[in-house]
Amino acid sequence: MKPDIASREDIKFIITHFYDKLLADPKMIPFFEDIVSHNHLEEHLDIISDFWNDILFDTTSYSNNVMKKHVDKNVLVTFKKEHFNIWVSYLFETIDVNFFGINAHNMKNRARSIATVMEVKLGVYN
Repeated sequence: MKPDIASREDIKFIITHFYDKLLADPKMIPFFEDIVSHNHLEEHLDIISDFWNDILFDTTSYSNNVMKKHVDKNVLVTFKKEHFNIWVSYLFETIDVNFFGINAHNMKNRARSIATVMEVKLGVYN
């Protein structure tokens, strides 16, 4: 039986493997080229892990404005519905291969909600 997500270390594992998929996808890499080219990937993974740790375990590590980050990125690289579908599918796949339980379920539910809110706020309809 697979374990449930139980710690920030589990979240970091998910985020690291999830980003392996994103960075290997030619449709997704344009969103991350600046992070990779400036050698900020590890820092970025830690920030994203803090974000999810706050969501799943009610901590207060993440201090950025996640929506503003994506609005700013959308000016440089336009988000489309396809990008959100890919993002959700890679995250779900990474979670499902490695974890099962209420926290895994909650992470997937929150991811879908976050993607939907971002699509609406960014005006993504295609």
